[in-house]
Amino acid sequence: MASVKGFPTSRDIYLELDGRKVAVVQSYTARASKASQIVEAFGEEEPVATIGGQCQYLLELTRLYATDDAISDGIDFYAMADFSLVICKPDRKVIYSGCNWSAIAEEGKLGAMVAEKVSVVARKRMEVQA
Repeated sequence: MASVKGFPTSRDIYLELDGRKVAVVQSYTARASKASQIVEAFGEEEPVATIGGQCQYLLELTRLYATDDAISDGIDFYAMADFSLVICKPDRKVIYSGCNWSAIAEEGKLGAMVAEKVSVVARKRMEVQA
């Protein structure tokens, strides 16, 4: 049985803006969807082909923490645009680029840390060797 090494941790999941790490992310969920279509032909009972459409990447980020440098630079999550989400895995990095947020939710409880959820739409997904 093969052992699994190196699950991503919060230091391995981060937002990058202009080549700088601006925030670490505790967890994420990524969904990819594609607007594919079928091609029908007259007299055929089944489609004769399928055509792949554009991919859309939707990301849900939980608990973002701005880096010290970003805080001193006055980072504003609400003003961020065209950033990247970087996920470091044991053998590669997954990078979602051209990101813009679509929703930001904050939850505060007395005596508890503020938890933020940020919904993000990404333009592109790529994998590079680590």
